[in-house]
Amino acid sequence: MTDTSSLVAKLWSYCHVLRDDGLSYLDYLEQLTYLLFLKMADERAELADGKTSIPKGCRWGDLAGPEMEGERLVKQYGRTLETLGKQPGMLGLIFRKAQNKIQDPARLRHLIVELVGKETWTELSADVKGDAYEGLLEKNAQETKGGAGQYFTPRALISAIVDVVRPAPGETICDPACGTGGFLLAAYGHVAEAYGKRLDRDAKRHLKYQALRGMELVDGVARLCAMNLFLHGIGPLAEQGETPVEGGVDSLSTQPNRRFDVVLTNPPFGKKSSITVVNEDDEEERKALTYARPDFWTTTSNKQLNFVQHVVSLLSIPGRAAVVVPDNVLFEGGAGETVRRRLLETCDVHTLLRLPTGLFYAQGVKANVLFFDRKPAAKKPWTSKVWVYDLRTNQHFTLKQKPLARNDLDEFVACYQADARHKRKPTWSEKTPDGRWRAFTLEELLARDKVSLDLLWLKDDSVEDGADLPAPQVLAAEVADALRSALGQIEEVLESLPPLAGDNPVARHGSDLSSDRRVGPLDAGAPRGASRAEAPHARRGR
Repeated sequence: MTDTSSLVAKLWSYCHVLRDDGLSYLDYLEQLTYLLFLKMADERAELADGKTSIPKGCRWGDLAGPEMEGERLVKQYGRTLETLGKQPGMLGLIFRKAQNKIQDPARLRHLIVELVGKETWTELSADVKGDAYEGLLEKNAQETKGGAGQYFTPRALISAIVDVVRPAPGETICDPACGTGGFLLAAYGHVAEAYGKRLDRDAKRHLKYQALRGMELVDGVARLCAMNLFLHGIGPLAEQGETPVEGGVDSLSTQPNRRFDVVLTNPPFGKKSSITVVNEDDEEERKALTYARPDFWTTTSNKQLNFVQHVVSLLSIPGRAAVVVPDNVLFEGGAGETVRRRLLETCDVHTLLRLPTGLFYAQGVKANVLFFDRKPAAKKPWTSKVWVYDLRTNQHFTLKQKPLARNDLDEFVACYQADARHKRKPTWSEKTPDGRWRAFTLEELLARDKVSLDLLWLKDDSVEDGADLPAPQVLAAEVADALRSALGQIEEVLESLPPLAGDNPVARHGSDLSSDRRVGPLDAGAPRGASRAEAPHARRGR
């Protein structure tokens, strides 16, 4: 079997059976990840005269043997996961804190023998294996109740971003909120395809083992990212070399000890008032959790503003970045204004892409992509013009009925002029008022209230008398998104207020308010705008 869609259908079909046992899509994908890795390691060992990094007693044959039935199989599988989670390198990362979620021995046996065991994975190309796994990740993201949509950024958007940023051979690329690895994979694919035969042996080795670096706080998502990269032929099997992904990493907690040529990320959205940053002025800090970051320009509990500052700190000089940010980063006062002013001064903030709603698995999200280059210290601001492409006004997309396609971003990519930004020309003018591409000078931006980058000029057809309204489904979805966004903002305000004497915040709000709330385009991340309860994360996807 070599057809990607058939392989996805085969692997996904059994998930519905396991759902009857209470397993979520994410649980199933994790168990599938463990077994896929072991099966491929076994096949590679056969090709390498039995050499393998998998310890004895934890290999595929130890699980797939005919004697492995019933409780014996369940215990063996549990011991295997525990042992492999203590190994170094990619092996330990994929199995870190792994647990058996399939307690029915018959169904576990079926998954091992009938689904994973009957395929010869080494005979499949990296594209087929990798694309099949990407397909599973996307299906998982679509399960809004139990999936990982907040870690999954739409691949059409990622593709367009990478096409204009254009990572090159020898460069290092980082995603500090990598989710399931969409940006890293796209960067890898761009270099491999754009340069092809021009890559010599050293360049290929650098691209496979050294060029990419991702950080992810949630262990389960880091596991999915590591497997996603591995299936695309990226990273070492076990202890040989540095793994491209770090799991359990709070990216905002410390100053980076390494700089990168390119940073591509979709960090998590949402606020947490118990988090503050202590800068060089030694400003007052919160007690719950503090980020001691003297390299930050300002102290704020807004995670998106912190991530913008963090991305700047990750960049080499020169270096370039593309960051997905929610609307509040563009217009928020106080710390937001400080970050925008310093960003315009120290970096060349040259492009802003306004994204339509309906792109991300996190609902109620209004997001943008900010493109900037880090520059050396100078007396004058580096930014001279910010070019804005408005893909939001009068544009309507949904996740299922009308998903964003790569060709929807073709005009933006053409306008961007990646090879010659100095040759950019606006499509907007007084004679062409519907043009979506125009520039704003630094002087114009500094004259705006709070140096707002929330730049609008197109007329919204939906507010015109007699205008053709979108389909009822689209309108209903937009109303639902707006309500979710408003509810998220209200919850953030409530979380920032001290509890009343004798008040129980958990009972009052129906949830544990000490848990982190974020909305992130994630790439897997899904983007922001509204908050929702999720796994604790300082961050998404990002």
